[in-house]
Amino acid sequence: MGEGSSIINTSSINGLRGNRSLIDYSATKGAILAYTYSMAQALAERGIRVNAVAPGPVWTPLIPSTLSPESVEQVGADQPIGRAAQPDEIAPSYVFFASPQLSGYYTGEVLAPVGGETMPG
Repeated sequence: MGEGSSIINTSSINGLRGNRSLIDYSATKGAILAYTYSMAQALAERGIRVNAVAPGPVWTPLIPSTLSPESVEQVGADQPIGRAAQPDEIAPSYVFFASPQLSGYYTGEVLAPVGGETMPG
């Protein structure tokens, strides 16, 4: 990769705050954040930006294929906005990080489109 390149990792709200029922998933998503921060430091001198998107619940084919119908109805209901995101609501986060004109000064950052949930710390 050359100067001006951008790496965009995908984490999760669960990587930011943990989830007692998704321990392995939360741990791997947290590791992606640590990887993002470390790679941003390592690649900054080469002009390569490394950032991450850590969304909350998003409607994907995985939801109805892995959850019961009752659980599907509740996906995202606990977010302050009251619903899960649609993929096209998350996509602008990736476009932002991919564009050197919009985010050329961003590296080692995490965008967390989480429907109004706030993070401690």
